[in-house]
Amino acid sequence: MNQPPQPSLMLVDGMALLFRAYYATAASGYIRRTKAGLPTNAVYGFLRYLWDAIDQFQPTHVACCWDMPSKTFRSDQFAAYKGNRAEAPLDLVPQFSLVREVTECLGIPNLGVEGFEADDCIGTLACRFSQQMDVMVLSGDHDLLQLVSERTSVIIMKKGHGNYMKYTPETLYEEKGLTPRQIIDVKGLMGDTSDNYPGVRGIGEKTAVKLIQQYETIEGILNNMESLAKGVRTKIESDLDMLHLSRSLAEIHCEVPLECEIHLCALEINLDTVHAKLEELEMKSLSHLMGAAAVL
Repeated sequence: MNQPPQPSLMLVDGMALLFRAYYATAASGYIRRTKAGLPTNAVYGFLRYLWDAIDQFQPTHVACCWDMPSKTFRSDQFAAYKGNRAEAPLDLVPQFSLVREVTECLGIPNLGVEGFEADDCIGTLACRFSQQMDVMVLSGDHDLLQLVSERTSVIIMKKGHGNYMKYTPETLYEEKGLTPRQIIDVKGLMGDTSDNYPGVRGIGEKTAVKLIQQYETIEGILNNMESLAKGVRTKIESDLDMLHLSRSLAEIHCEVPLECEIHLCALEINLDTVHAKLEELEMKSLSHLMGAAAVL
């Protein structure tokens, strides 16, 4: 008699998948649309990415976390946070609500809390549910590597369809020479151009990693300033406040007031509902993927 699979939860970084799916197809100049002209390329790609990961990693439960349109607490801490982000392409905008309709049809909860980012929701759920089951985080965002633990792995989507790197504490240390907590301190030192906070000006990733590997934490660096090269010491002393602020911005908040019952995340596909939605969006070619997922 076959044993039922061990319960596991996949937390999906919705925006990471959606943007990746949009740009993967838009780069060719072709935007998939319905006969009525509704753009669907990002939703189509999102579904392909999602079900490929489900097929490969076989979670029993899935939830999708989303950034909300409101500003977050990080913007209150640092007004320029993510201030360099361009407006979303016009063809992508209607797909923000459309993709949530589709995930809802699949029985996958859409989760998000105003004032917080999807990363914070993912961190909160990972901390909560890793007490009872293995958790997998699906994203392309390396910031989430700070969530890696004995019960939480982070699956980073690499270039090429179906290509992943699954990070555990062992593989993270093997590849980067860092622990999950040290990811935060490295970001505090080097900043993040994507999120638009500077860290310590003049210190890049290579120096940041080297310093944290040597002194373990930012506090360890600050307690040994006299042993640093003069140039590095001067940079840190000149940007001390921004160093602490950048580390605060980099840290994922794992206590979001987010309601989510684990039984609502169970992956149970209603094929009739799914096929009807795919037919409406003129994506019948994806029906076989949904059918495969339904019998996992």
